[in-house]
Formats: sequence, C-alpha cells, structure tokens
Amino acid sequence: MTSRCRSLRLRPLLATVTLALAAMTGCGSVPAPGSESAADRSPSAEPAPDRAELEARASAAQLVAEHVWVTEAAGYTLARQSVGVLGDDGFCSSYTTPDGGMFQLSVERRPHAMADCTDGSAPAGGQEPLVTCERDGEHWYRATESGHAYAQEQGGLVITVSGAREVDRATLRSAARAAHRADDHELDRVLPPAGDGSGQQPVERGDLPPVGDGAPNNDVGASG
Repeated sequence: MTSRCRSLRLRPLLATVTLALAAMTGCGSVPAPGSESAADRSPSAEPAPDRAELEARASAAQLVAEHVWVTEAAGYTLARQSVGVLGDDGFCSSYTTPDGGMFQLSVERRPHAMADCTDGSAPAGGQEPLVTCERDGEHWYRATESGHAYAQEQGGLVITVSGAREVDRATLRSAARAAHRADDHELDRVLPPAGDGSGQQPVERGDLPPVGDGAPNNDVGASG
C-alpha cells in the first residue's frame, strides 16, 4: 500500500511557505481552495477547465480525481506541496497559517479507515488511547492527549480533518463541515500542473558509462 502524503512538520518552513502563497495571491495568482468565496468558485466566474486534462493530471500524480476534497477554515491556506496520495487511492493535504498552525484533510476508502471511533481507534492510526469519542452532528469527534479529529463517512469514503491539540476544536469542526469533493475549478487549483514530473523521472547519474552493461564507473586515480 502506497502512501505519499507529505506531512509538513517544521513550523518555520510552514510560515515561509504560507507567506509565499499569500504573496502570490496578492500578485494576482489564483488563490488556493478555501481562500475564495462561493461566488468566486461559481462556474460562471471563469471557463471550466477541461475534464480530460484534469483526469490526466490526477492520474500523473497517482490520484483519483473523485477522491480529491478541499475545505476551508479562517486563517488557513492550502499548502499545495503537501498534496499527495494516502494509501492505495486516498488523498491528503495540509492547511497552514503564517504562524505555523496546521491541520490535515484526508480521504480514504472504507474499510481502510473508519469514522466511528467507538472501537477505540485513535486518530490517524495513532497508538495513544482515546480520551474523547462522541457524536457531533454528522461527524464523529475523537481525541487523544496530543491530537484530535473530526471524521464522517460519505459515499464509501471516510473524510477526516485532524490536527494537534494546538488547533482548537472549533477550527477542526468548521473545516470538517466545510469539506467537500473538489469541483473542476478546485481540482485545477489543487492538482500539480500538467507535465510536472517531480519525483517520477529517473535521476541521470554521471558515473554510468555510455556503453556496456551500465555498471557504475568506479575507477580511481593512482592516489586511490
């Protein structure tokens, strides 16, 4: 089972990346999902992206387009470099604040994940015992000493918004309720650009000879 969800852990880096994203938005770049209003996301606001191209971009990133979800929370912006594959065909991303706050959005197919926490499962597969497990509207809220999460089942998928305790519960609740499957405009903003082969192309090695069986050239000089 493959997992390429990139978790952002260094707070200084988070702040730098988020400020850079904010600066790009100020210079006229397309804002990340969650930073624009519902009116801005309206299909009438801009031409609809080509669906076939979106599917191709999702496939190139080893993602299933229908499993890409987005959300929003006050003060948080999607960190696009965090977007990745979770498990076999799941999706995950992180949302950050300039001061280093962060929560994660993950989408997994059942039975790889369960929203119901009554079986004692800790958030994100952690080993800490649960201190809270309760129903909150359409979601299950679960918490350990160090982290907490909101999760719900929808269409055979489990959608989870999780974070450390530094992220207050109201923020997680708001993000969980706002989570939705990305429309074509949001997919265009979330998916890597077409032709972005980052991490998928082999690295050209300088120690391979141009002819022969391709064994590394380990010749050294007389000095060793």
